[in-house]
Amino acid sequence: MSLSPFDHPFLSGLFGDAEIAALFSAEADIAAMIRFERALALAEADCGILAVDIAQTIDAALGSFVPDMAGLAEGTARDGVVVPALIRQMRGAVGGAAAEKVHFGATSQDVIDTSLMVRLKAANDIIKARLGEVIGDLDALLKSDGDKPLMAHTRMQAAIEIKAADRIGAWRSPLERTQSRLALFATDGFTVQFGGAAGTLERFGNDGPALRAALSARLGLHDRGQWHSQRDMIAEFAGLLSLVTGSLGKIGQDIALLAQAGTEISLAGGGGSSAMPHKQNPVAAELLVTLARFNATQVSALHQSLVHEQERSGAAWMLEWMTLPPMVLATASALRTARRLLGDIRRIGREPGENKGITAEE
Repeated sequence: MSLSPFDHPFLSGLFGDAEIAALFSAEADIAAMIRFERALALAEADCGILAVDIAQTIDAALGSFVPDMAGLAEGTARDGVVVPALIRQMRGAVGGAAAEKVHFGATSQDVIDTSLMVRLKAANDIIKARLGEVIGDLDALLKSDGDKPLMAHTRMQAAIEIKAADRIGAWRSPLERTQSRLALFATDGFTVQFGGAAGTLERFGNDGPALRAALSARLGLHDRGQWHSQRDMIAEFAGLLSLVTGSLGKIGQDIALLAQAGTEISLAGGGGSSAMPHKQNPVAAELLVTLARFNATQVSALHQSLVHEQERSGAAWMLEWMTLPPMVLATASALRTARRLLGDIRRIGREPGENKGITAEE
């Protein structure tokens, strides 16, 4: 049995997201690390640091390399990171004179952080696409039901009559703003990590910046100086994820309250009750609230991981491994759930002339 609801045998039916989970599998992580090492060798050849034939030998051998995962688990338990064991296996696969040039001038954090960036960039593309779809669903709801009357509530009390478009607009606008923020972040937020032992690329002298730029280009990542102990981009991305789920949580909370009142929304589906067969519980709406609160609490952990002592921290770094992947998965799950929930809305607001049911105090 899993300790996480995201890949639990049955809770994953509620929380899971297979498309995003695949990006955070061990196989995807190792594949991105192998991609880093292949790109590094070729970039070093581009810059005249390695002979072309050596780089091509490394690239070809790692193209068909299959790691021994049990050996990697043993190495990680010993070394604290997977990279030393992985590099030993890679060098064994490459063989000959080229073997010692595998991973030349890099450090473990370069490999692990760049693997993360490659996979976060792919995850962000999925999140942005789903966010656009949710906004499209809200636009469709505006078109179909925007003119229907709806009772506004302030401080949980009936206030004045508004239109459904006013409520839907309050759901939509934060998502549109966050969509723009995610697009802006994507321009320079997914960045190669390449600094060597202490972040100075000391093995390459004046060629270091050119090599990092060549490596970035081969991996499709932004080029900037090493950020071993500078984790603000990670915390910023986590904050954007929480903005997405928080805004979706507001939608879920509002729909659950509308369903509780029962007169101003009509929903298809809903969850059944083992004790009360007549009930249709607003499970999707509640799940959005849960995922919003989950991500909000995880942001604080990512802010704790900003505190890297000196040039590199093991403790703060490992906290990211525990926290960030579930946040990405929670965000994707929330977007998928929001689409399902919005698709279940048959009507929001009252038909013209229909009894208000709830009235504001005079």
